[in-house]
Amino acid sequence: MISEPSRYYAVELHALPSRIGQVRRIVSAHLRQWHLDALVDHAVLGVTELLTNVHRHAQPDKRCTVEIELLLDRLTVSVRDHDPRIPRAADLDGAGAGAFDSTFDCAFDSDASDEFDELATSGRGLAIVGAVSESWGVRPCGDDGKVVWFTLSAPPSAPPVEERVQVVHVPPTERAFTEYDPFPVLAGHAG
Repeated sequence: MISEPSRYYAVELHALPSRIGQVRRIVSAHLRQWHLDALVDHAVLGVTELLTNVHRHAQPDKRCTVEIELLLDRLTVSVRDHDPRIPRAADLDGAGAGAFDSTFDCAFDSDASDEFDELATSGRGLAIVGAVSESWGVRPCGDDGKVVWFTLSAPPSAPPVEERVQVVHVPPTERAFTEYDPFPVLAGHAG
């Protein structure tokens, strides 16, 4: 079994609004360099939502690490922060919020409400991540925080394009035109 990522990138940052935009551009550039253009929009949207959650909710600080790794046909995007509280997606449809115990997008255990305010202007980040990704989850790291991650299926890589050599046939009767005089040298300029 292959355990090493075929591509990997990580960046540490403080999740401030100005840095979130920079990380979006960094993730986009790496995915394009890895020929994963089809994943850029969903990956950038997901990482934006996760970094926004760190910016809005993480305590005691906003330090975090964003990792992107491609392993075979799966791209995993993760954000590690130093807040041990475990998030869950908001219950947008009344069907239950899933396997997570507190709401990171809306609140935490201490102030979480059971009802989702459908007119709220925030609180949908992890639900959005869940909607655009193949899977997502949270990995607790004890008192050191947690890792929130999501995966996207990488499109199958295209077979290598056969390099074609273009041969231009020049009939033997054609040759470079050499009947012009060379350019004159202007006075005072060395030629």
